[in-house]
Amino acid sequence: MNKRSLAVMERRQLLLAKISGQRVQLSDMARSWRPVLHVADQGLQAVSFMRRHPVLLAGLAGLAFVRRSGVQGLLKNTWRLWRAWRYLNTLAKKIS
Repeated sequence: MNKRSLAVMERRQLLLAKISGQRVQLSDMARSWRPVLHVADQGLQAVSFMRRHPVLLAGLAGLAFVRRSGVQGLLKNTWRLWRAWRYLNTLAKKIS
């Protein structure tokens, strides 16, 4: 072999060794990111579940609302919303 071929082969060996070291570094960095990515993946699964089951989510939100203010508070707020809707609807009809 000539000198140029030997130089290319030596350079190739150095590059392969460097690549091997970089693979180890990348593996170490990926290992440290694994828990963070696992949490992010679980978050995406939760969002996906919520998007597939909006009625369940609305029911849980309603239940939380009822527990916080009680049934009486729920009825009172529903009555207020109904009156506000009627008022705004009548006002919109008068304006247009």
